[in-house]
Amino acid sequence: MTTKIHHAVDGQGRPLAVVVTPGQAHDGQSLPLLLGDLRVPRTGAGHPRTTPTMLLGDKAYSSRAIRAVLKARGITAVIPERRDQQEHRHRRGSAGGRPSKFDPVAYKNRNVVELSFALLKQWRGLATRFDKLAIVYRSAAVLAAVLVWIRI
Repeated sequence: MTTKIHHAVDGQGRPLAVVVTPGQAHDGQSLPLLLGDLRVPRTGAGHPRTTPTMLLGDKAYSSRAIRAVLKARGITAVIPERRDQQEHRHRRGSAGGRPSKFDPVAYKNRNVVELSFALLKQWRGLATRFDKLAIVYRSAAVLAAVLVWIRI
């Protein structure tokens, strides 16, 4: 009965990939799906780009598994560390490892993602989750993304 929309956007807030998951699923589980759907066509010849330069995420995406996936794909993770992770690392002392890298200047651009969600919520059907089937709900989110691309 509940669903969540996850989408990856470029630096200007234009959606690049849209995934719909069950509402009780953790946000981190949708990241591999988003990265798998990501395709940015090149202006010239060649395969589309599937790897962004960096990923800006909130604290829900702060886990060792997600950071490992991003590192394996060569993506810079700009994700703040959760307080409980910091405390756990400090409690373990030198065995806790180093803190993860975090660029606060780059993280300030994360508001672009929140603004793109605000644009999606202008659609009453998406804001109220009126559709009963996930495929129809995702279709509406993709249509809204297409309209954002047409507008720009």
